[in-house]
Parts: sequence; structure tokens; C-alpha cells
Amino acid sequence: MEPTPELSPHHAYPDHWEADVVLRDGGTARIRPITTEDAERLVSFYEQVSDESKYYRFFAPYPRLSDRDVHRFTHHDYVDRVGLAVTIGGEFIGTVRFDRINDQGRPASAPADEAEVAFLVQDAHQGRGVASALLEHIAAVARERGIRRFAAEVLPANNKMIKVFRDAGYTQQRSFEDGSVHLTLDLEPTEKSLAVQRGREQRAEARSVQRLLAPGSVAVIGAGRTPGGVGRTVLRNLLAAGFTGRTYAVNRAFDEGLATLDGVPAHRSLGEIDERVDLAVIAVPAHRVPEAVADCGEHGVQGLVVLSAGYAERGSAGRELQRELVRQARSYGMRIIGPNAFGIINTAESVRLNASLAPESPARGRIGLFTQSGAIGIALLSGLHRRGAGLSSFISAGNRADVSGNDFLQYSFEDQDTDVALLYLESLGNPRKFTRLARRTAAVKPVVVVKGARHSGTNPPGHAVPVSRIPDATVSALMRQAGVIRVDTVTEMVDAGLLLAGQPLPAGPRVAILGNSESLGLLTYDACLAEGLRPRPPRDLTTAASPQDFRDALAEALADGTCDAVIVTAIPWVGENGEAETGDGEVLAAALRGAAAGGPAKPVAVVHVEIGGLAEALAAASSTAAPRTRPTTLAGRPAAAPGAPTGAAPATATAPTGPGTEAPPETAEPAGTAEPAGTTEPEAAGPPARPGRIPAYPAAERAVRAMAEAVKYAQWRRQAATPGKVPEFLDETTDEPGAAALIDTLLGPAPDPRGRPLTHDEARELLGRYGIPVRPTLPAPDPEAAVAAAARLGYPVALKTTAPHLRHRADLGGVRLDLTDEDALRRAYAEVTELLGKPAELLPVVQSMAPRGVDTVVRASIDAAAGAVLSFGLAGAPSELLGDTAHRLVPATDRDAAELIRSIKAAPVLFGWRGSAPVDTPALEELLLRLSRLVDDHPEVVSVALEPVVVAPQGLTVLGATVRLAPPPPRGDLGPRRLPNY
Repeated sequence: MEPTPELSPHHAYPDHWEADVVLRDGGTARIRPITTEDAERLVSFYEQVSDESKYYRFFAPYPRLSDRDVHRFTHHDYVDRVGLAVTIGGEFIGTVRFDRINDQGRPASAPADEAEVAFLVQDAHQGRGVASALLEHIAAVARERGIRRFAAEVLPANNKMIKVFRDAGYTQQRSFEDGSVHLTLDLEPTEKSLAVQRGREQRAEARSVQRLLAPGSVAVIGAGRTPGGVGRTVLRNLLAAGFTGRTYAVNRAFDEGLATLDGVPAHRSLGEIDERVDLAVIAVPAHRVPEAVADCGEHGVQGLVVLSAGYAERGSAGRELQRELVRQARSYGMRIIGPNAFGIINTAESVRLNASLAPESPARGRIGLFTQSGAIGIALLSGLHRRGAGLSSFISAGNRADVSGNDFLQYSFEDQDTDVALLYLESLGNPRKFTRLARRTAAVKPVVVVKGARHSGTNPPGHAVPVSRIPDATVSALMRQAGVIRVDTVTEMVDAGLLLAGQPLPAGPRVAILGNSESLGLLTYDACLAEGLRPRPPRDLTTAASPQDFRDALAEALADGTCDAVIVTAIPWVGENGEAETGDGEVLAAALRGAAAGGPAKPVAVVHVEIGGLAEALAAASSTAAPRTRPTTLAGRPAAAPGAPTGAAPATATAPTGPGTEAPPETAEPAGTAEPAGTTEPEAAGPPARPGRIPAYPAAERAVRAMAEAVKYAQWRRQAATPGKVPEFLDETTDEPGAAALIDTLLGPAPDPRGRPLTHDEARELLGRYGIPVRPTLPAPDPEAAVAAAARLGYPVALKTTAPHLRHRADLGGVRLDLTDEDALRRAYAEVTELLGKPAELLPVVQSMAPRGVDTVVRASIDAAAGAVLSFGLAGAPSELLGDTAHRLVPATDRDAAELIRSIKAAPVLFGWRGSAPVDTPALEELLLRLSRLVDDHPEVVSVALEPVVVAPQGLTVLGATVRLAPPPPRGDLGPRRLPNY
């Protein structure tokens, strides 16, 4: 909306306050500032509010708004007086307003930092989380305008509003004065308020996906009159899957006399349908989609699956059409899968939904699948079907204009029918949020990801999201830190998913190998070593082994306390005439199932070569849709996300699975403090406690790779059960306020958006505020200056060139070490200038020598999409040439720092490789944590490079440091909840 003429330029309409939000029941709404053009909307809204709600708002009967009231509530300066409205279909359903006040409670202007706040929500929309969402957004607006506290007067009987304030998680004070409750809220975000906000976000977004996957009724808009075509195909697939709800065919081209199509009611428009429609599948040309969306919005449809193409994949004009599609749908409270989608599937017995172009609905199973590509979706569905695996749910999001992989993670976290989440992603719209959600989900069930478009540096057509500039190797490391199992191909994703969905997690890396082929066993053994597992010598049962021999050997291996997993290899038996016999795969499968069921709970995988029926029999070994018990950790305790308090009571999953079910009725905002994000988990999730279906693989390498991923994931789960801590460094070595003041001074009152590099002395001063000393260097523009610098620093010294093309290039002769006296320094100076150029070009410096050790490099940088990243490697060729660098997200915990230095391939050099003295790794870990804390506390520090950091057997020395400051990039993950606009 545009600002009205009477608003001064300084108080222009703040369009950045506009936001789409997901409410508690999964519907969407729009929050925006109120303008002078909203007078009629405000009056209409107020007329629909009950007398009781009006009384609670104004503390007296107030049947209607006067003209003066309407003017006051629609005229704001967006600084001292601000009003926000929640709209659906363009009409108000809730409002909030603040007025800045002074210490006496009278109207004031800045620098007064307190405001009085009041809410009003239509009775029909109370209990949907409207007031909670409004409080988040009006608090963010207030902080932006320099307001630090809200004051509110609430009648004691208004329990709903008191609960909204109480459960927000802000620091607050409460008193009873003159018959009302006086509340004061400190608007500074707290750990508790952030947890409440994210908990509400999780429940709302999970519910929004659940509404799409479990509708009570579906209308296919664009179902053709003749067989064939996209719409008619979806209608056919819906009926073939046995959808348990009501189905309708809609096409404006239908003859007026047509009553049914394929046995379901046929209509020319949704308006002709007397019953509610929950989900609409739109399969009409792009130019007709807006009409269909409007029809759906007016009819109260809850969600859309848009199969139509012709949007962002067609270029900039199509992208604008796509954005308008999303705006239109959200204005009616609807979420979208697509456009250019392949469809959705839910195999739950109570739903049986196949609203996709997949000709066969997959079997019911425990795997949830999300893909951004229809072609990849087809391949994955086919591959899982061939392997005998079933799915719980499937979403092919197409251009992913609205519902994304993040939404799918929110849903999968709660879904009781999903044990493993598989995602094929071509872009990450919000990497910060993705890693946060993935970490929480992975704490209770595996998340397996294939990332497409890894090396192109651009997003695929149709994916209008920020492009991350960090290398793909860094993205992979950050996913691993969050517990994500990242694989390279969709085949590897299926391989890992089958093992994780059917088998318990291994307790360690020790693998027993047994089978009737010595060669195949050796191949498996080699593959285990290559993947970092600890295989036992293969046990050869010989080609004469019977199924009973396999059963006995597997039972023995499972009972062996020195093995954590078993890989069985099998080839066809050789008959008496010397010809290979395929054998009875079902008999062998039964033998392996029996041994696995009767032994300790350890994962089992089978590698087979041309044994007919074996893979199919193993896949059918047990129902993959069997109900699961509550997940447990590897120590046998109930599973919980990292950071969950010991003994926290489990929360029942809030997403029902029946078609058309509604959110539980609630009369007030949720008690978010009782369910902070990360402290609840679904009733059933994760790999089974006992072996289920045994996965079979046609190659040893594939089975071993899947087992290795399970081993690494299990190790992450064990560690996540007791997460590391972020040290405070509350001592005299850390001066956070001093660092903040220094940064403000260095950036100045009008900082350059591009930022500025710090000088050596400035960088030393800033790093010193966080206990990171940098060894001083003195300029040496001529030999005399070099000698004077050495005398000041003390011998021995080093002479270094600092020109950009020679920095850290000792191999070019620009660094001379261990200069013990003036003569040696003068000779070195002459040699360097003779070899490389004039001093003015080389920019030589003198630095005192550091104790001998291992040269390392420590960096921290801010990526606009992924956030702050901490990196570590050995200086020189290992990191620069071989890319041997490890990465962790900031803020890093003590465990992250320890893992960081141990995860590079060259890590043995730090721990006494080939008889050398181990270096002081605790000092290195402390340095990493201090740097992490610096960039986390001060987002203006956009990049830091400490190179080299010489780590000695006792202590370390930072010899060089470069720091860059810039205005902090926006942190959308810390603001109020809002849906992204791609």
C-alpha cells in the first residue's frame, strides 16, 4: 500500500512491516500497518466484534466507533503512534496499536522508550494465535522505533489477553491497580521468548502442511471431459488410491447437464459445491489460474496444489506472475504447493491421498519424501517402489513458491507416521532456518538430503531465493553439524533411507561380514575400510552354505558383543553339475529374518548377486507401516532434541492424521512457555528399536556406504543428547562493551554499506578486546627502519613482505626467519629487495619470532544466506591447494571447537604425527571459541582471518590478522515469524 499524502516524508509508509504469517491452525494471514484508507474496514471489523470483547478492550460498553475514534485509529505517524492489522481476504480480523508515553503515562515522543499497547481480535478468529503473532510484530516495530517497554491495562476477567502477555516469554512485571491488571513487558528478546516464538512457528507450519496432506475433500480444477490431460490424470489417481474423503471435478467447460465425471460430482465452478472443499488441485493454463485461485478463496479452500506451468521457470515475467499467485493465495489464507508441481501423496490408511501425476500410489511406509523436481520425484518413487519400500508422505514442490523443504521438516518432526525424512533440494531459501530445523528433527529421526545445483553458483529456474556464496564443501560441513545425512545422489539417498527406516541404529563402527563368497566378502571388507568403519575379517561360509548356515552365522554375529552391525553377502549356490542355481530367495530371506528377529537389536544389510526373489522377500519381511513405540536414545532413554531438559514430559503430536480434521479447539493463546521449541518430540519417530525389513543392495559399496552414514548419524545422535556449551568468557580478557564502542567509532555515524578493512593496529585492538592477542609488526620501509624495529621488538626477528601478491608466500622468498642480529637482518633486507623489488612495492615489516609449532589458519565470515561460519585448517597447501578445511556455524560450542580441529584430514599433524611433539590443542580450541564469540556478539564483524596461527607444544601465537567491518546484514531468523517472499 502507498503512504497517504498527509504523512510527512520522515514518516513514510513502512512497507517492510508487511508480512505473511501462518496462524496456529495452519491458515495464513497478512499483517500490515493501518492507513487512512482503512476507515471502512475498521468500522466493518468492529461491528463483527462481540460486546464482551469490546468491553474488554475499552473497559466499558462501547457498541460503535465514533468518527473521532475511526480517525484516531487510522491516522498514525509510524513512530510514536503505530497500528497494525491482520487481514484475510482484505478484511481485518485483528488489530494492535501502541502509543508512546512518558513516565506519567501521557503521550510523548522520543527519547521516551515506553508505549501503551492494546489488542482487539474478532471473536470468530480468537484461538488461532492472531494476538500472539501481532505481539511479535508490534514488539519488533517498537524496538525499531526505540521503544523498550510495553505497558498494558487488562481487566482481570480477560484471561485470554493476560495469557498472551504471560506466555510471550518476555521479562515482565505485573501489578493490580484500580481494578485492572497492569502489565509491563521488557521487549528485549530473551532465550525464552525466542523459544516460544519458534515453538509456535513449528506447530503452525506443521499444521499448514498437515492440512494439505490430510484434506477431507479435494476438488480437481481443470479435470478434462475426455481421458488424458493433467487434471483428468490426477482425478483418476485420486480415485485409484481410494481417497477416503469427498472428490469433485471442476471445469468451467463442462456441459450444464453433466452431473458426474468418473463417478464423482462434476461442477462448472467451486461456487456450485454446497459443501466445504479443503484442497484444490489446479490444472489449468497459467492465465486462468488467478480466476481459479479467487474462486477457491471465496469458497474457503484451505490449500492449493498448482500443477500449472508457465511461471518463474519462464523468466522474469513468469517470476512476477508467480509472486502475484502467492500474494493472491495468501490473501485468502491459503498455502500453495507449486506452481509447476508434480503433486502430493499421503498413504495413511485414514486418508489414502494421491493428488499427483504418479500413476501408482506407493505402498504405505515410514519414509517421508520431499523433492523440488518432478523428474527426480518420479525417479525416487520408482526406485523406492522397486526396492519394496513404502512412503508415509510425498511432496513435489515444483518452483517452491510457498511450501518449502523447511515446512516439510516442520511437518516431519511431528508426523507419527514418518521415521525418516528424505529431501531432494535444489536451493535453500533460508539456510539458517533449515539448519536449525534439521538439527531439531535429526535429534529424533534421520534427515537425508541430496543437494542439486551444488557447483553452478546459481539457483535452478523458478527458484527465486538468495544465492549463498559459500562453497559447497562448507554447506556440506554445516549440514553435518546439524545432523543431516548429506549424500551425493538420489540412489545413495534411497540406499540410506531404506537402512534407516528398517533397521536400528548401530552402537559403533564395528562391522561383522559373513557370506558364501570369499571375494564378495573381501570387497565388502575393503569398502568398510574406505568408509572409515572397523570391519572384522570376513567369515566365509563357503558356496555350500545353506540358508540354515546363514541363519546360524548371523545369529552368532549379532550375539557377539564386539560387533555393532552385520553385512551379509550372498551369491547363487552352485549345483552338483557345476551350474549356478538362483536358489530360493524366500527361504534365505526367512532365515535371515529369523536370526535378526531373535538376536540383539543391531542393523543388518544384505549384499546379493543375482539371487532371485531375495530382495523382494526381504522387502516384504515385515510391514513398514507398523505402529512404532516411542523413540529412544541409544542409551535407552526417551529421545529429545538437543537442549531438552532431563525428564521433560512428552507432548502429544498436534497434527492429526484423519482427513478434514481441525486443530484442537482452544480459547486462548498457547502456553508457549510450557512447550518451547526443541523440548518436545513426536510420539513415534526415528529408526526402529528392533529390526524390521532388511535392506538388500546389488553392490557391496552401496551397502557399506549406507551403513557408514548410519554409523555417523548414530554418533551424532549420541553427542546431541548432551550438547556442548558456548563459553561466556566472563573475565578480564573479554570486553564486549568496549568492542562495541570501538566498532561504532571505526564504522562512524554513516558507515559505507560496503564496509571497510581495519588496519593492523585497529585489528589488534579489536581482537584484543576478546582476549585474542596478535603479535605486533612494525613497518620497515628501509634498512634503518628495519634495524630500529628489531631493536624495539628484540631479536630474533622475522622480515616479511606484506604486499597482497606476496602475503603468506614464503615459497617466493618474501619471508626470512630467525634473524638473530643486525647483520643478518641487513643481509636479509638486501636479498629480499634485490630478489622481489623495491621496498615501496614489497611493504616489508619486522616481527619478533614466535615459538616453533604448526602453522594454522582460522577464519570467520558472514554469508548473507547461511550466517556466520567459523573455519579452520592448516596454513598453506593443505587448506589452499587441497581444500582441507573444516567449518562450523557460529556460535560454536566447546564440542564444535574440539571437533573442528579434529575433522580435517591433516589433523594428525597436530597430535604428534611421526614422532613430532603434540601441539597445544586446548589453546587452539579456546582461540576458536573466542573468535566465534566475537562475530556472534558483533555482527558488524563480517570477516576475520587469523593467518598464520602458530600452535606450539605450549600456547599459540597469532602472527597476522585481517578484519573487515560493515553494517550488519539483516537477521531474519531473529525477527518475528513471517513467511518468505521468493
